[in-house]
Amino acid sequence: MNETLQTIKTRYSCRSFKDTAVEKEKIEAIALAGVQSPSGMNVQPWKIVALNNKTVIDEMNQTLMDKLAAQEDRTLYDRMMGRGGKVFYNAPLMYVIAKLPGKDLDCGIVCENMALAASSLGLGNVICGLAALLINDEIGKEYKEKLIPEGYEFGVALLVGYAVDSDGTPHEPDLSKIIYVE
Repeated sequence: MNETLQTIKTRYSCRSFKDTAVEKEKIEAIALAGVQSPSGMNVQPWKIVALNNKTVIDEMNQTLMDKLAAQEDRTLYDRMMGRGGKVFYNAPLMYVIAKLPGKDLDCGIVCENMALAASSLGLGNVICGLAALLINDEIGKEYKEKLIPEGYEFGVALLVGYAVDSDGTPHEPDLSKIIYVE
């Protein structure tokens, strides 16, 4: 199996990161993989923001956990508490992919390119849409101002770092989702 297909096959959602910082070269390589993504009509409707500040990520985590704890429906809060109270799983690096309005598909393509690049560099990663609950809320206004450029909106986040358990298991593919037409 070639290297690309092997990376796709073995990539998994890492939900436990070491405190080890990610090297600058790897941070840049992952971001570059993102901007090399294809987009509809080559519009490239994204901005990639690399947040390489563990203190800020931890503050964001706590603010979001406080918000979840205050909600009447505590299902999501309880789920996150079952995962150690870490929405961002102790990741030392967060990429925020901002997008132009209506460009969700292109944003997803960027994120997948970056996730595969991170995996190929030996880094764990997990795609995180929950960051929207913070960034798109009044309580996350200061983070939105720092992380989302003018004219853009939150698309998705990618959490990256060295995995606590580097032998994570990818989900089992559901082959019934494939239809062949001849």
